Amino acid sequence: MSTKTKGIKPKTKYVLGPDIDLDKEVVLDKRGRRITEARAAQISRQILREVAAGRPSLTGTGKVSPEVKARVPQAMKDKLEREAKKYGVSPSVLIRQALEEYLYD
Repeated sequence: MSTKTKGIKPKTKYVLGPDIDLDKEVVLDKRGRRITEARAAQISRQILREVAAGRPSLTGTGKVSPEVKARVPQAMKDKLEREAKKYGVSPSVLIRQALEEYLYD
């Protein structure tokens, strides 16, 4: 083992097994509650809503926010990323703020 990998454990590899019928097999969650087919479907829908939802729309509920793109010099992009990091926001937030100030103030 090299010094670079000393103390680092290999990632656990998961192997998918055959599907099971949760209404026949008893499977418990970490709180000891039974997971049935209906509950598994409910959990899946909830997780997909949370994960797939992404960022909330800036336009309105159920609407996709338009996207604006522009090419900039590398130095400008680097400065944008530094400033965003400095203020703890994303570059998109700074771009939106700059556009709002320019267009509406």
